[in-house]
Amino acid sequence: MSHPVLLTRRLPAPVLQRLRDSVDLELNPHDRPLHREELLAGIRGKKGLLCLLTDRIDAEVMDAAPELKVISNYAVGYNNIDLRAARERQIWVTNTPGVLTEATAELAMGLLLAVARRLGEGDQLVRSGQWRGWEPLQLLGKEIHGSTLGIVGMGRIGKALARRAAAFGMNIQYWNRTRLPGDIEVEKTWRYRSLPMLLASSDVLSLHLAYSAETHHLINAEALRIMPAGSILINTARGALIDEAALVEALQRGHLGGAGLDVYEDEPRVHPGLRDFPNVLLLPHLGSATQQTREAMGHLAVENLLAGINGVEPTHIV
Repeated sequence: MSHPVLLTRRLPAPVLQRLRDSVDLELNPHDRPLHREELLAGIRGKKGLLCLLTDRIDAEVMDAAPELKVISNYAVGYNNIDLRAARERQIWVTNTPGVLTEATAELAMGLLLAVARRLGEGDQLVRSGQWRGWEPLQLLGKEIHGSTLGIVGMGRIGKALARRAAAFGMNIQYWNRTRLPGDIEVEKTWRYRSLPMLLASSDVLSLHLAYSAETHHLINAEALRIMPAGSILINTARGALIDEAALVEALQRGHLGGAGLDVYEDEPRVHPGLRDFPNVLLLPHLGSATQQTREAMGHLAVENLLAGINGVEPTHIV
């Protein structure tokens, strides 16, 4: 039996071939997200949808495909999908947790090091042709050894970052909605703090929690004021966790030592003020961008998709 499926963006070659071998595939032919009318036209008659965070999947999309059985999201997050509408229509919604943990933690650690040691500014200085050679006071950064890292959200990625930061001699403290067991805290020397205490006592703050209505603008003007002068903010989770206008204001006041951002509230739009600061490193959502991880995400998304269209409950239902 043919299983018609829509794939909204080209994926790594091994994943794409697996899909072509398994289903009747319709692929977005453009090197961009589908426009709304293209998405609505493409989903018609489909039993499965493999989509990205950039695709808004709401009731209108679901109603355009009455036979739709599964929406497989090529991401850990799923705030692009109307879960209530899917539940009402008995459509499975799945994600790809776990496989991008190490890659995202690596990128967070890279941002932390790059902002603290002013690597972006150093690169620009050399490229500008204005570098005059070694100077004793040139681009002095912050030594992370012995400093305190505050992790907001101690899930898989938060824990993976903590392990890496500990290897650099950082002191690890965290806030999570559910506190970790005491024996793990003792074994890892991770210290639990209330969120206000974490904000007030971290030299570097890194965000690793899911986005929801409750976490929208968790890092707002008040939170930024609580953070110590000269501290660094890292975000590889979701852009809307941060009030970007408040962040720009804090940077303008010189309160923060810098920021490293891989995600933004209204991607691909970036708050224009963020581009004005040399101590802010801006990346184009590279958290999971390794060949190994993107392929692993794809295979997991395909497994979820194939289970759903064959009437088998997928492993990673959200």
